[in-house]
Amino acid sequence: MNRRNHKIYIAGHRGMVGSAIRRRLEAKGCKNLICRSHGELDLMRQQDVEDFFEKERPEFVFLCAAKVGGILANSTYKAQFIYENLMIAANVIHASYKCGVKKLLNLGSSCIYPRGAPQPLKEEYLLTSELEPTNEPYAIAKIAAIKLCRYYNEQYGTNFMSVMPTNLYGLNDNFDLETSHALPALIRKLHLAKLLSQKDYIAINNDLEKYGNKLPEDSTAGRELITKHLAGFGIHADKVMLWGTGAPRREFLYADDMSDACVFLMENYDANNTGEFINIGAGKDITLNELADMISQITGYKGRIEWDNTKPDGTPKKLLDITRIGGKGWKAGISLEKGVEKTYEWYVNNV
Repeated sequence: MNRRNHKIYIAGHRGMVGSAIRRRLEAKGCKNLICRSHGELDLMRQQDVEDFFEKERPEFVFLCAAKVGGILANSTYKAQFIYENLMIAANVIHASYKCGVKKLLNLGSSCIYPRGAPQPLKEEYLLTSELEPTNEPYAIAKIAAIKLCRYYNEQYGTNFMSVMPTNLYGLNDNFDLETSHALPALIRKLHLAKLLSQKDYIAINNDLEKYGNKLPEDSTAGRELITKHLAGFGIHADKVMLWGTGAPRREFLYADDMSDACVFLMENYDANNTGEFINIGAGKDITLNELADMISQITGYKGRIEWDNTKPDGTPKKLLDITRIGGKGWKAGISLEKGVEKTYEWYVNNV
């Protein structure tokens, strides 16, 4: 994938990782990128996907499209998470095989690892014990995609590799309070709490409007509605309530670092050089309590942070072993603090 005229399809180009990969490829001078929105191509419809591949004939594929969400969304929409992710992966991988795609990179998730696996998580720990119950449907779909790539390689001689990123964040992240992951949810909750403490109801409503929650802010009753709506997500003028204990440790990787790793692997390695799949991470973790304190400082939030320990924590610790990709000469370049600053700046400027 070194020639600028190669046809490259990015499935999920509007998502956080897909958009970062697109920026990375454009910066390298790639001119023949193929992108389709969900409205233009429903990846859950097999015939539509096969027709698209037959018409466009991409040479390289980045499979980034997925239904994703945090612990609340995973616990609420279990059937959707397993069905939609299974269908997307099966359709894109099979169509890539049928149309002779030279190389495919499948984006997985570190939630594939067993809840009680030793830390840091090595690639060989896959399927050695039970999964974390709160994200099992999503994890099963992602494991199925890994196995599809592996078995297509073995049976058909394809060159389909899978990568397992740690927790990702960055520009174009999902900040919806019902479906977002921990880090973007923290950014938005603390930002809204700051605005609420400043009684900046207009700014709050501008934020809410993006997610279809606009409320009248120009009256006492309207402001009470806003306050009640935010309280439903644990957001108050003087405190923010968060799920769990704050003790779980998580590793975070900036999406632009992830895109750099994906393009690096696509250009330099084949599936048989990476094993069944390869971890991509930063090599460091942090407690969610420490992360909340960091984001408080970056957003300028001055109130309290309280933890609701009646809610689940999820996996106690999740840190990837990145020895394999480190041995290939790649490492992350953006610190967590700098990445959060960039993400918060993007969020404020895009609400």
